[in-house]
Amino acid sequence: MSDDRSQVSVRVVPADLPEVDALLDRYLDEREATFPSAQGNYSRKRTPAAEFVPPNGVFVVATDGPVAVGCGGLRRIADDGDDVRFEVKHVFVTPEGRGRGVATAMMDVLETAAADFGATSIVLDTNDSLVAAGAMYRGRGYERVPAFNDNPNATAWYRKPVRRP
Repeated sequence: MSDDRSQVSVRVVPADLPEVDALLDRYLDEREATFPSAQGNYSRKRTPAAEFVPPNGVFVVATDGPVAVGCGGLRRIADDGDDVRFEVKHVFVTPEGRGRGVATAMMDVLETAAADFGATSIVLDTNDSLVAAGAMYRGRGYERVPAFNDNPNATAWYRKPVRRP
């Protein structure tokens, strides 16, 4: 891996590509292996690829040259009154890609897509054991909110209003 962040690029891809499957398998394997035992068993639930199709969603892969180092998705979920909500899902950066701004670059693309699709807010859930992820989300302006889903793996739910340029 290069130390030059300029080597990292993010591209929108179909969520059913083999490279996406490989990244999501690594993500689910890592989460299952590191899931806090006090919370029970990790639920290996993958969002169907069909939910990441424009204009209701998008999926991205980050690469360092030819090597895939991260992925993440965005999908529309049920509106909350006048709030048009899109949810960030499956944000993952490989150990080789961490600490290089990969997650930030992917979130930039996902948030821009949400705005382009007409979102008024972006929501996500995570687990408090993912300290770096929580810090990144809060640093991007996400605020903790009450649970908006019943994800058994989640302990924290966040929302960020979409600001129009």
